[in-house]
Formats: sequence, structure tokens, C-alpha cells
Amino acid sequence: MSFEDTFSYSLESSRVILLPRTRVATFRTSLIHYTLMTEAMDRVGTTFVREGNLQAERPQILLPKAMAKLLLEGFGQKAHTYAEWLGRQPGTLAFLHYGFQFRKEELRFRQVEAPIDSVTQSVTRAVEEREDPFAAVLVGVEDGWEVSLLRFFLEWMQKSLPRNIHDLRQEGFL
Repeated sequence: MSFEDTFSYSLESSRVILLPRTRVATFRTSLIHYTLMTEAMDRVGTTFVREGNLQAERPQILLPKAMAKLLLEGFGQKAHTYAEWLGRQPGTLAFLHYGFQFRKEELRFRQVEAPIDSVTQSVTRAVEEREDPFAAVLVGVEDGWEVSLLRFFLEWMQKSLPRNIHDLRQEGFL
């Protein structure tokens, strides 16, 4: 399977079973405890379970002037001129920039000799019983498990965005 096929398949097949009850915090770093299950590609009834932490930095407000410096690397002069012009306009939009880090040194990996649906159910029950508001349960594709994790992060970030904007407006930052 080519890289593009693996990437596409990973995006399409990834599922968020349990989102954290918390959102990306507006004014501090957020830490999520994830459990990601994937099915062994070459062994029926074998599931791989990865557990680790995902750290999301607090969202930062990016004004168009600063955004242009960060996001226009490799663009031509016309794009830079437009970004500079946009930064000088009154009332231009601000954007939120989310940063994150994987803490792979904390990654735990185990192999379970059971079908992925069964493992997913038992892991989800165990996580729900812990009542950890920072826990996420995910199902992904073995060859693209990191893509599955990134897809989760984007979904979590999108669900957090309205609350982050509300908080920033309430504090007078937007």
C-alpha cells in the first residue's frame, strides 16, 4: 500500500470512541491521556493498544501580521505583500493557533489476543469507570496510527474552538 493510500485509509478508518470531557484549555496547557487501539495487519484477532499523553499548548492569538510570518514560508513576494497589507487593515480577523506535542517517552504498548471490537469495549468501559475527564479512546489503523492520533487532535481542537473564542472575548483579547 502506498503512503497516500495508507494516509487516506487511516483518515477514513479512524474513529474517536470517547472524547475527553474537557476541551483545550484557553489559558493553560492541556494534557490528554489517550488509548488507541489498532488491529494487527497480519494476524486475525490481535489488537495493539497504545497509551500515552498528548499535550496541547494553550491557544495563541495570531494577528494577520504575525500569521503571515509563520505561515507563508515558501510563498512568493505577492503573497507576502498581500499578508503585509492584510496586517495593516483595521478590524482584520485574528486566528487561534493551537500547538501540541506527543510525549512518546511515556507511550505504553501492549498486544492483546482478542478482536479489536472486544478490546475497544473493555478499554472504553475501564476508561469510563476511571471517570478521567482528560481521557480519550480511539480506534485507528496500525500502519497509520499516528495519523489517527492527529485526526483525533484536530477533532478535539475543533470542538474546543467555540469555547476558546468565547473565553478570549470575555477576557477582552478578541
